[in-house]
Amino acid sequence: MNIGRIRSLVIKELLAVLRDRKSRMALIMPPILQLGIFAFAATLEVKNISLAVLDKDGGKAAVELTQRFAGSPYFTKVFRLPGQAGVAPAMENARAMAVLVLDQGFSRDVAAGRQAAAQLILDGRRSNTAQIVEGYAGLIVKQYNDDLAAARGQTGLPATLVARNWFNPNLDYLWFTVPNLIGMLSMVVGLIVTALSVARERELGTFDQLLVSPLSPWEILAGKTLPAMILGTVESIAIVAVAIGLFRIPCVGSLGALGFCLVLYLFSVVGFGLFISSLCSTQQQAILGTFTFMIPATLLSGFATPLETMPQVLQLLSLANPMRHFLLAVRGIMLKGMPFAMVVDTVWPLAVIAVVTLALAGWFFRRGLD
Repeated sequence: MNIGRIRSLVIKELLAVLRDRKSRMALIMPPILQLGIFAFAATLEVKNISLAVLDKDGGKAAVELTQRFAGSPYFTKVFRLPGQAGVAPAMENARAMAVLVLDQGFSRDVAAGRQAAAQLILDGRRSNTAQIVEGYAGLIVKQYNDDLAAARGQTGLPATLVARNWFNPNLDYLWFTVPNLIGMLSMVVGLIVTALSVARERELGTFDQLLVSPLSPWEILAGKTLPAMILGTVESIAIVAVAIGLFRIPCVGSLGALGFCLVLYLFSVVGFGLFISSLCSTQQQAILGTFTFMIPATLLSGFATPLETMPQVLQLLSLANPMRHFLLAVRGIMLKGMPFAMVVDTVWPLAVIAVVTLALAGWFFRRGLD
């Protein structure tokens, strides 16, 4: 074994990587980007919780308990509801993660030393977050009980908390995970197929033949888009079928609305894939570019951690992430029967993302003709 030849080969490989600008970017940027995303976004801590309060009592004990929630570091947005009719919209529109309901007679029961029930309605679509929020609320009520008992010199529980979970009554984690996987796996198919298409042509030397053919850049773009759309649609339908048939995930909404969201979502994903592919010269670069995009996209989608726990800058950045909008829609359609008008209001940014990314990919194709 010749140490000198090995050293020369190592130096040659290092120079080959460092002299190639795209290789340098693929080597340096992904770790930095992922480190920043993981450090700020990948947190299981639940904070900045929005709490709606329906106070039907209005007495001293009800006001004091509400103020304890408002003073907690976890519940940063506490607002009152005017009546019972406001509970459902607050939960459905995700304005509140939980609703605290204080019935009439709460303060009277507390003053009389009887048990007074406060109801906490939680958004069960995010089962892990709901359990953590329930724990925070339980601690606040327990501290209230302890302080009240100490002031009266008695023991017991002057107030109790009764929790209900909407949209996922048993907090089955599969009901949260599997709908999210529909979005993630559909993105994998759409990105991989499109990201490798142009890069493969360039690597094999056939891309120049496409450019000198009678096909226009937009025809080439369409020819690259449609196969990915077909494969992605078939794959997505299979995933939905497995989710409903095998995992027994309920779909209380319209399958037509879900199909509409899938097609629009795949268009936006394919746009990103073609844009990545148009920037890459080899399949290796395309694969690196795909995974560089997918990891931040997954983290900034609300797949594993709530978006409201992230810094404001990352929340704004997530608006350009197609998975964020699709996951809101697929969970809403399957778990709570979101009406079509609300579906359109949720997923319309996907059309904007698709137009922008496809236009950028088309511009790069046209540039290849110059």
